[in-house]
Amino acid sequence: MNTTPHYDLIIAGAGMVGATLANALADSGLHIALIDTHEPQTSWTTGSVDLRVSAITLASQQIFEHLDVWSLMQDLGISPFRNMFVWEGGGNTTGDGEIHFDSADVGAPHLGHIIENRIIQAALITRLRDFDTIDLYCPHHINCLRQQQGYITIHLDDQREINARLLVGADGSRSSVRHLAGISTSGWSYRQQAVVTVVNTEKSHLDTAWQRFLPAGPLAFLPLADGRSSIIWSTTAEHAQQLLSCDDASFRQQLETAFVSRLGTIIANEQRASFPLQCQHANDYIKQRIALIGDAAHTIHPLAGQGVNLGLLDAAALAEIILDKDNDDIGGQRGLRRYERWRKGDNLLTMGIMDGFKRVFSNNNEPLRWLRNNGLNLANTLPPLKHQLMIHAMGHKRDLPQIARPVL
Repeated sequence: MNTTPHYDLIIAGAGMVGATLANALADSGLHIALIDTHEPQTSWTTGSVDLRVSAITLASQQIFEHLDVWSLMQDLGISPFRNMFVWEGGGNTTGDGEIHFDSADVGAPHLGHIIENRIIQAALITRLRDFDTIDLYCPHHINCLRQQQGYITIHLDDQREINARLLVGADGSRSSVRHLAGISTSGWSYRQQAVVTVVNTEKSHLDTAWQRFLPAGPLAFLPLADGRSSIIWSTTAEHAQQLLSCDDASFRQQLETAFVSRLGTIIANEQRASFPLQCQHANDYIKQRIALIGDAAHTIHPLAGQGVNLGLLDAAALAEIILDKDNDDIGGQRGLRRYERWRKGDNLLTMGIMDGFKRVFSNNNEPLRWLRNNGLNLANTLPPLKHQLMIHAMGHKRDLPQIARPVL
């Protein structure tokens, strides 16, 4: 007797993007297996902090509200930001170019929210446990996969087999699903590291996201709900190593100097960590009964915080196609090709814009520095341009998935 469990859908990756897809389909009647190499974290020590945070757009907030997880995130701690200051800085000078975005200028209460990644995942996983259509396989990883007629079979690390009509790779930039499916990628390393930590500052962050462009890469101070700021400092690998290895006092002094003391003295900092920065794009988002979403399909520079938001839109778009009443085979090529056409263009456009920003601002070419300084100042004096930039950054694009559209 064949006792292999058969699901409608297998999602590899229970992180923010994979868990969002599972939630979007949880009450559809589809039987779903959610697999992850780690047991999802849903609780933590009081006072601890996640060094990884995400800037969540209003479109992503709308997705979370639709999935009934936004209130859980609010309970765990989110930080709205109402203003954003971006300015150019060469060496230790303040630079001349600056642009200020204010949510009031577009009639919105805020531009977005800064949320710890663990809070987003915890809320999504907690909500999933309300449904008996979702089976969690954690911690497990996929050893191999095999295409069958009308379905796909995966083999787990404990020798179990699972069948499904569709396998979704939501398992990050080093996706095992993408690798096992033989899907190639294009891209490059930025030869940068992002140094992350959390700091206490003398002055309030004023619910403002701050970003200074330095020759080696951007430095961001992002507001957290407890009054502290999350730091993302993109710089060379050599400088990143120096920032990780120096003592706390020296690190704080370097950080304060690079930030030209915008928030006064940096009083304390948490542990530091770093991760490499790269641009990577899957040459195909789909294969027979396989689809890629999130970082498994695309990774971009974090300078504008768009990475996770693109992944959430992937999840929302794929869910909408799966739930389409005319889609009689959720793993069929017709629906999967529609998903790829829907999301690939938007992702490539955003990746190109972010790569362009990185290359324009992360260098010391004097004529280019003059141009970008004057460009920032000019944009700051043109309300229609600033309005369009804010609308785009808030995630209000054309052709959004239904659950990401603003409520009118």
